[in-house]
Amino acid sequence: MAEQNNGAAGADQAQFTIQKIYVKDVSFEVPNAPQVFNEQGQPNLELNLNQKVGRVGDGVYEVALGITLTCKIEDKTVYLAEIEQAGLFGLSGFDERTLDMMLGTYCPNVLFPYVRQAISELVTQGGFPPFYLQPINFEGLYAEGLRRRAEQAQAQAAQLPEGGNA
Repeated sequence: MAEQNNGAAGADQAQFTIQKIYVKDVSFEVPNAPQVFNEQGQPNLELNLNQKVGRVGDGVYEVALGITLTCKIEDKTVYLAEIEQAGLFGLSGFDERTLDMMLGTYCPNVLFPYVRQAISELVTQGGFPPFYLQPINFEGLYAEGLRRRAEQAQAQAAQLPEGGNA
């Protein structure tokens, strides 16, 4: 294995591959069926998004994009749709900062169309009007995460006593 991390141009050829895209977990519940189909009122939709990244092997990472969609009318749950769409991605030749950015933005962008279609199909097959998940700005979410990490690091550094030893 060649270890060329001196930053010289052309020393390492960065490579990105999609090895596998798959549904890791899926669930759809209509806890108050069939009575809920007669409910009147304005539905309230709550969307939660999460992302997990794990190293599977040398240069292979699993990125999982999780969506939970809860629809309620007043205090009654109409439906609950959950999906975790995952992918195995090969990434090599990237510096740490670029690797982190690829895993935090590019990989979720690859998974998004799959999770969007799966959520829409679950809701429709559950007997409800189609739900179209709007585009998500993963670059903005990533930038916000970097900002929060920097703030936490500054706060922790400020708590260290003189001399830098805890």
